[in-house]
Amino acid sequence: MELIHQAIREGRSTLSEYESKRLLATYGIPVTREMVVTDLESLETATRDIGYPLVIKGCSPETTHKTEKGLIRIDVRNDEEARVAYQEITAAMGEDHPAVLVQELIRGQRELVIGMTREPQFGPCVMFGLGGIFTEILEDVSFRVAPVEKTEALAMMREIKGHRILDDIRGMEPANLDRLADMVITVCRIGLDHESVKEIDMNPVILCKGQPVAADALVVLG
Repeated sequence: MELIHQAIREGRSTLSEYESKRLLATYGIPVTREMVVTDLESLETATRDIGYPLVIKGCSPETTHKTEKGLIRIDVRNDEEARVAYQEITAAMGEDHPAVLVQELIRGQRELVIGMTREPQFGPCVMFGLGGIFTEILEDVSFRVAPVEKTEALAMMREIKGHRILDDIRGMEPANLDRLADMVITVCRIGLDHESVKEIDMNPVILCKGQPVAADALVVLG
């Protein structure tokens, strides 16, 4: 894919969040609606086209752990808040021509993680589990070696300790397991199609009325 080849030509080891989601969307994975902006004029266009409420983030291949670095503003509700968020984030990034991602706000109380890592011995391996800020703390995930069939993808979801989060609990709609399984299978396929993709991390994948949407993503090249 051209954006992968372009990043490699530029000597980069990661795709930006926007580029990562473009790759995922090409394969049919549901991602947030978003636009990259580089000035106040394009910010105005993005806020008008996407609509409030919004999430505004710093967007750079070198920028990871955006929350810890203060590069995210959530639930931005009007033009004034958007301008302030843009100015604060670009100042914190400290780059000559910083890019900012303007993204629709996906609401959902349940967060998952879907990822892929390329192991020297086994090749692409896919991961599914509980996501969000507790991924590293809880470590509630399951793994498979690619390729993965649908029955295996569905089995992965029942292997995690917190699998009941996928059910219709506390008045929330049950997760669309077929769509989640398709996302797991597709991540495997990306790893098999592109040897230069070393890792894929979709975290969080938010369940909005039961439908999964990748709200953040990172693709590592190697």
